[in-house]
Amino acid sequence: MNPSIEKLHTRLCTEVKGSETAAFELIASILAGGHVLIEGAPGVGKTTLAKSLATAFASDFQRVQFTPDLLPSDLLGYSMFRQDQQKFEFIEGPVFTNLLLADEINRTSPRIQSALLECMNEGQVTIDGKTWKLPAMFHVVATQNNRFSTGTFPLPEPQLDRFLTSIEMTLPQPVTQVEMLEYHLSDSNRSRREPIASIDDAIRWKEEVHALKVSRAICEYIVRLSEAVRKNREIEAGLSNRATIALTRMAQAVAWLHGHSAVFPDDVKRAFVPVLAHRLHPSQSDFGSKDRSFQRRNTIALLNAVLDQVEVD
Repeated sequence: MNPSIEKLHTRLCTEVKGSETAAFELIASILAGGHVLIEGAPGVGKTTLAKSLATAFASDFQRVQFTPDLLPSDLLGYSMFRQDQQKFEFIEGPVFTNLLLADEINRTSPRIQSALLECMNEGQVTIDGKTWKLPAMFHVVATQNNRFSTGTFPLPEPQLDRFLTSIEMTLPQPVTQVEMLEYHLSDSNRSRREPIASIDDAIRWKEEVHALKVSRAICEYIVRLSEAVRKNREIEAGLSNRATIALTRMAQAVAWLHGHSAVFPDDVKRAFVPVLAHRLHPSQSDFGSKDRSFQRRNTIALLNAVLDQVEVD
């Protein structure tokens, strides 16, 4: 692993105890060039993990608390008429940043959720017939509570499909919780953290990830996995071409982080669940459960079964 990336991973795991897997998947998702959905119960460190990532880079960071009264202009920006200049001036919204933390994204209405679609897919904002480009490095890290659904608006499938990966965070083991308490009781977590890398570093790493070789055999393996999911009667909801591309990009990032010269089947397997878990759900009647973590566990079990069934040529 790149020394700077290793240092970045260590910082995230230090500031959010027990987040080794989540931190790895978050870093891989950013290097793959995608957006991330972090799910979990309240208070497990979802927001802290995203903020720790932002401070580790010398980058612009904006946090928006999603609430039912949020308006599209609160996210995207708006045109304001300047009487002294007799013209309209565009006021940029929080999306004009490198990392946007959409905190509790499922607590706002579908109208506001859909306002992010163009940003996430096209990297731009269109208002009053004019289009403004977002920064070259723009990522949305959204959090949502997957335990309690009161006062929430479930993300529709087209919105979920824009997220490259979904990461679930849970309570760490008791011994790790003790370490967490000791960390928060000390003064070390209050000291100012210096950035580990710059935006230029992140862009360069992303270019290296996208340039990593993916053989035709690996592409065929990815397609076989995707087709197996589509044909599985126990899994409901279709799997888009965007999902297949996302799996390829995430596999490249995993391979790069592990120092591989090309993408191998194990890299695809490692990327499989984070990329697909939020795009699918079981077809059984228990999908009506309000506990999304329960639904996710069932979906992951089905995806792991697909991994076992599809052979690697």
